Amino acid sequence: MAVAIFSLREDYWENFSLQADDREFIYTHLLEIETPLTSKELLLALVKNRIQREKTDIEKQRSSGGDIYLPKNCFKVDQDLVLPAFNWQHGKVIKIRPGRNPDMGGFQVIQVKLDDGQVKELAADLVDHALNQPVDITSEDSSLDYSMVISEFSDELLDCIEDDLKKAGDFVRIAGKWFPRALLLDINVGHLNLAEAILDMAGGGPLPTTILMEQVGLIEEENSKLVEFSLDLALQEDPRFDEVGSAGETLWFLHRLEPDSVLQIPPYLRYTEIEYDRGLLNPDMLSLERKLNDELTPLSGKYPAVHEVQVALTFPHWRSGTLPLSGHMRHLFPTAYEAPRIRFILMDGETGQQFPGWVVRQHRYVYGLLDWYKAHNLMPGSLVRVRRGNQPGEVIVQCDSQRGTREWVRTVLVGSDGGVVFALLKQIVSASYDERMAIAIPDVEALDQTWTQLQKERLPFERVVVNVVRELAKLNPQSHVHASELYAAINVIRRCPPGPLFALLVSRPWFVHVGDMHFRFDDSEKAS
Repeated sequence: MAVAIFSLREDYWENFSLQADDREFIYTHLLEIETPLTSKELLLALVKNRIQREKTDIEKQRSSGGDIYLPKNCFKVDQDLVLPAFNWQHGKVIKIRPGRNPDMGGFQVIQVKLDDGQVKELAADLVDHALNQPVDITSEDSSLDYSMVISEFSDELLDCIEDDLKKAGDFVRIAGKWFPRALLLDINVGHLNLAEAILDMAGGGPLPTTILMEQVGLIEEENSKLVEFSLDLALQEDPRFDEVGSAGETLWFLHRLEPDSVLQIPPYLRYTEIEYDRGLLNPDMLSLERKLNDELTPLSGKYPAVHEVQVALTFPHWRSGTLPLSGHMRHLFPTAYEAPRIRFILMDGETGQQFPGWVVRQHRYVYGLLDWYKAHNLMPGSLVRVRRGNQPGEVIVQCDSQRGTREWVRTVLVGSDGGVVFALLKQIVSASYDERMAIAIPDVEALDQTWTQLQKERLPFERVVVNVVRELAKLNPQSHVHASELYAAINVIRRCPPGPLFALLVSRPWFVHVGDMHFRFDDSEKAS
C-alpha cells in the first residue's frame, strides 16, 4: 500500500499570521474556560487547533469528488470513489463480481477505473481487512507535528500572537495573561479608592490582587479568577497604581510612594551618550568590557546563566545604592512580562537580613543597596557576590567582610577649588576589593559638590580622560595605567561605560598601548 502524504507548504510556520478564525478560536477558548491565559498557553492551544483545522481541510480536499474507498463497505456500479492507497486518485466502479477465496469467506470484488485509465480490482464487503482503518495524516510531515512546531517555531509564533492581540484591541494583557476586554467585570472608582487606601496603609505595598479583592469586597464573586483579572486591569489603567510583580506574580504598589531612584535614574547613573565606533574595540577590549559588568554596555553575544556573579562596584553604583543589570547579572534578578519596575527581596548572605530591592528594567539597574553598602563599609571597587535565593523573587548579596585593616588604596582628594586629584594613601578596608578598581573617598560630600559642578561644566570627554590618565600615571613607577583603573577613575568624575573610553584609547596616538591593556600617555605625541 502506498502511504498518502499530506503536507503544508514548506514555509507555512515561518510565515504564520493570525487569521480571523484564529482570533475567534482564542476568544471562544477564553470564554469557555473563563480563565485568563499567558501567551504561551494560548500558543499551545492555538497550534493544536490550527493543525487540526489544516488536517480537516486537507482531508476534505483529498476526498472531494467521491466516497473514500474502505474494503468493509459495499459499492455499486458507476459510484465515484477516492482511493487513499493510490495517492488519493479518483475512480469509478465499472463492474462488481463475487469474490473467490474460501479463506476469506463471502465478499465482493469491484473493478475501478482510475482517472489515469488504469483498472484496479479491489475487495468490497470485507469486514476484516487492513485498509479498513480510518485514514489519518501521516506523521512524516513535520509541519503537522505539534511537538516539532512548538519546538522549532515557539519564539516566532509567540511574537506573532502578542503583536496581533495588542493591535486587535479586543484583548487585554496583565502580568502576561490575556482575556477579552468585553467579558471583564465592571470595577468602579469606589473599589479603586479603597485599594489606594489599603496600599497607603501598607506603606505603598506591595500587595497581591487577592488581598485587595478581599478588602474591597470583591472576593465573594462566583468566578474569582475573572474578578481578579478585572481588578488587575482597572488598577493597571489607573495611574495611581504600579504593577511591580515578577513574571507570574501580580503585585501592586502606589506609584507616589515608590522611591525617587526607582521612578527616575539616580543622578550618578545618568549618562550623556558619547558617540564612538565600536569597530575600534579589539578582542581584549571586548572581553574586558564584558567583565566590567556595566549596564550601559550593549547586550551582544551569549552570557552563560551562572549560579553566582561577582561584580566590582563603581562609584556611580556605590553612591546610588545600586547594582548594574548587566548581561552577566540580569538572569539572577526577577524579570516581568510588562512591568517596568519589579519589587523583590534582597538578602544579606552573611547575616540573613532581608530588605527590599527594585529592578528598574528599562534602565537596567537594581536599586535598594545604599544602607547595605554603608553597613559593610564598602567603597568603590569593593567586590559584591550576587546569587539567586532559595525562594522565588529573592536575591542574595554578599561581600567578604573582614576586620578593618589599613592598606594602600587609590584615594580621591578634592581641593578647595573643587579640583580632583588621585593619591595612593593608606585607608581602612573592611571587605575584599578589586585592586585596580578600588578608590577610597574620604570626603563624600565634597566629591558630591564637585560631581555636580563637573556635570554643569561638561568638559570635553577627551580632556577628562587625559587629565585622569595623567593623575593615575603619577601613582605607578612605570607611568602605566590599566584600562579598568582608568574606567573606574573616570566614573568618579563622569558617568561613562567602557566602550567610548576604550575606543578613545585606540584612536589617539598619545595613548600608547604597552601590553596587557596597560597604556601610557605620550606628551610628545600630544604636543605634536
